[in-house]
Amino acid sequence: MPTLEQSLQRADIGHLRIIAELWGLELESAGVESALEEICASLLDLETVSETLEVLPADARSALNELAAADGKIEWTIFTRKYGEIREMGSGKRDRERPHLKPVSIAEVLYYHGLIAKAFFDTEKGAQEFAYIPEDLLEIIGGEGHDKDAAAITPKRGRSQNEPLGRPATPIEKAFEIPATDHILDNATTYLAALRIGEEKGALHLKPDLQKLLETAGLIKDKGLHPEAVKKFLEVPRAEALDMLYNVWLGSTTFDELRLIPGIVCEGEWKNQPQVTRDFLTNLISDIPQGKWWSIPAFVKAVKEKYPDFQRPAGDYDSWFIRRESDGTYLRGFAYWDSVDGALVKYVIQTLHWLGQADLASPEEDKEATAFRPAHGAGDGSRSKDNKIITTSTGRITVPRLFSRAVRYQLARFCEWDEPKSDEYFYRISAESLKRASEQGLKAEQLLAMLVKYTNGSVPPALVKALKRWDANGPEARVESLHVLRVSRSEIMEEMRKSKAGKFLGELLSPTAVVVKSGAIHKVLAELAELGVLAEVISDK
Repeated sequence: MPTLEQSLQRADIGHLRIIAELWGLELESAGVESALEEICASLLDLETVSETLEVLPADARSALNELAAADGKIEWTIFTRKYGEIREMGSGKRDRERPHLKPVSIAEVLYYHGLIAKAFFDTEKGAQEFAYIPEDLLEIIGGEGHDKDAAAITPKRGRSQNEPLGRPATPIEKAFEIPATDHILDNATTYLAALRIGEEKGALHLKPDLQKLLETAGLIKDKGLHPEAVKKFLEVPRAEALDMLYNVWLGSTTFDELRLIPGIVCEGEWKNQPQVTRDFLTNLISDIPQGKWWSIPAFVKAVKEKYPDFQRPAGDYDSWFIRRESDGTYLRGFAYWDSVDGALVKYVIQTLHWLGQADLASPEEDKEATAFRPAHGAGDGSRSKDNKIITTSTGRITVPRLFSRAVRYQLARFCEWDEPKSDEYFYRISAESLKRASEQGLKAEQLLAMLVKYTNGSVPPALVKALKRWDANGPEARVESLHVLRVSRSEIMEEMRKSKAGKFLGELLSPTAVVVKSGAIHKVLAELAELGVLAEVISDK
């Protein structure tokens, strides 16, 4: 960092006189260069520093203490957000208004005392502006020779790598526990099966960011499947598949949590750095003791206080166009930190839970999570020996959740899907589902072979017969909803069939009953009226 002399290099004589006045010094030099030498010599004297810090206001000492504890520098936006701005004014206005006598902020107190300055320093995010204590002055303030009782300045130090932010959760915050699971694997299987049969809408109840994660994992591309990758994912053990998804998320530069947060919409061409942000937040979370319930509100608050700009280059809260979906309000400025940046911290914690890496808890069921506990390995293990598929003679199939995901994925291609319940998935074999499977090159005999294998040969005979007949004959029965015209005498039917409405009549069911083609009922009624017959329409409703 720059020294005191380097920090005051651009100061005019008026500014140097202000510093001298506030330090109780008689400035003898009239020129800027000699005055700067005189100021630096006096300000870097241990005794003089101790005397000045003794009369410094308590809040200014606290700010200086925080700077010293942060190795002497803090991002300018963070520092001024907490300790106020320094008014911009030229030398003439400054000399007239004498702002050092009536400072409007703690930052101004320290600035006019020459205790802090600002400059740009290189960071991982690029050049950023910092408030800092000049290096040689910092050595005195943080040195062991300083009288700590006089100024209450603590030795300089950074945040301990293992010091967690926030606090443990209260009993109320962790009252209702929501353990981590590996259900994401089952949802992924359902989603992949839906894409495979062209029924993506069948998986709309799943998390909207699941598609993005599967794209990131290379399992789907442009809503189409990557067959080899899908096969490998479905066949590996559950714990390994869960670790794969977690590691893909952890290292991804394209999975952007900010753009996936429910309730906000990101607009424009601006770019953020999701992987850098994710690394920072997961590192903070990794400091929390394993197995310890931790308060989410307190953790978010601590991030806001200590690292508010964790995802914002140079503390920029204006160039990102983020709109609240409910009312269209643009969430620009630090005032909306909780709605955007705070929401992102919570979203990352929720994502860890989703990926089986953290338990959640809330005050009661169906309430927002208020506590979390880092965990690892939420896999439910391999399927038990008595885990098997159950089929009925009516074509219903029940598949336990922990059954082979690869087998369930294949079964789903042959069947209609019913809503899953508890730890079971339900499917139905129908003519429509078999026809759809046939269009994809699948045969009913393949389904039958799977059912025989995974039910230990206990497929009902009626279902075996139905599947074999389907392969041999296709559909042998049909159920339809039809409009039927019934007349009292066969003569009326003959007249109708010969009339211009005859083309709207279909299959003859009896001498006095005939099927009316779809959408033609009003034309048939009109023709009956022409023949002098008024017909009533009977509805099922």
